[in-house]
Amino acid sequence: MIALFGRISTIPLSLVVLLTLGVGPAAPAAERRGERMTPLLLAVHDAPIPFNGSDGRTHLVYELWITNFSSGDATVEQVDVLGDGTILETLDAAAMSARLQPAGRRDARATMPSSTTSLLFLHLTLAPAARVPARLSHQVRAHIDAAPPGQQQMTISGGDVTVDRRHVVVIGPPLRGARFVAADSCCDATRHTRAALSVDGHVRIAQRYAVDWEQLDDAGRVYVGPREQLTSYTIFGHEALAVANARVVMALDGLPEQVPGKLPEAIPLTEADGNAVVLDLGGGRFALYAHLQPGSLRVRVGDHVTRGQTLGLVGNSGNSSAPHLHFHVMDGPSPLASNGLPYEIDAFAVTGHSSGTAAFDYAEESGEPLAFTPVDPPRRVTRALPLDQTVVEFPASSAQRTPAMPSRLLGRRNR
Repeated sequence: MIALFGRISTIPLSLVVLLTLGVGPAAPAAERRGERMTPLLLAVHDAPIPFNGSDGRTHLVYELWITNFSSGDATVEQVDVLGDGTILETLDAAAMSARLQPAGRRDARATMPSSTTSLLFLHLTLAPAARVPARLSHQVRAHIDAAPPGQQQMTISGGDVTVDRRHVVVIGPPLRGARFVAADSCCDATRHTRAALSVDGHVRIAQRYAVDWEQLDDAGRVYVGPREQLTSYTIFGHEALAVANARVVMALDGLPEQVPGKLPEAIPLTEADGNAVVLDLGGGRFALYAHLQPGSLRVRVGDHVTRGQTLGLVGNSGNSSAPHLHFHVMDGPSPLASNGLPYEIDAFAVTGHSSGTAAFDYAEESGEPLAFTPVDPPRRVTRALPLDQTVVEFPASSAQRTPAMPSRLLGRRNR
């Protein structure tokens, strides 16, 4: 049933489809008014915040929400991302199949059934000297099954958004030492960057810029000895350090260690982070440290900590299958009901790059040395976020009595 001119009339389903798609009897009048039906609705809910990556480039990470408001399947074939009207990047059908994720799911597909919403996870990388655009917009080319023959291909524009130019917090390292691997880090690793969760009536991605820090031994191994033994892992027992002068707003302790090699079953959501600490960095920014050893926390809620101070020891508590330190920065004190924010570590050295997530997964499962390409001599980096599968070395001493500074500008192992 559809209302026309204030009266209730019955219209054949085929005509409803034509009206929805902007074709058929209603199209000429709509075109005269400069209006047309848009069966795909485009929106950006969280504007991207430019930040510096460890590759020396500027990165923008965000999600384009696409809703199929038609009665047929819609296949997204191409998306152009425009910055201030100029095409910055074009994503083809293969990219859609890898990056377009149905709401509430963790797999990707290019075809959207009728009346559904998907998130297109976007990652723009700008050259070191490139100007950051003030506004982004999008052109989506799609095939709509419900449209009449010859009219099924269409291009729709939308998803306009102003780039968020808030200052990116600059922090110290969360660990000290060498051969740390930034596993599942920004910006194309799926386990964190695409972990969209509906919490308290809002969809948030707290882990958008999260890192699972692992460590290699001198031979490049994640662990040596029995896989199920916590002490086999190189990173187990390392000190997790305060990244800034800050106040403790959450300190959860007393949860047991998990047996490495598999994720625990039916773990409550409240225990997903295991033994954890949240620091208030100021300016609406908070830092999460997750999966610490039980009984190792050295701080309590309300404590004021200084940069480089030990918060606890790296463990394997919560929803974790191997000892590691999960770290991310967010816009609220809740590890779930918040959005992830980019950050930059003030000083570290890049000593290598692994062959990718598959190679790291194999090394973590098998105990074999990780396949990675050394960077020799190490490349010194300042004010940047360590990107996915980067092997880094942090300074031996990270103590510095300064607050977090603004710059100019959870998965397989957890959640």
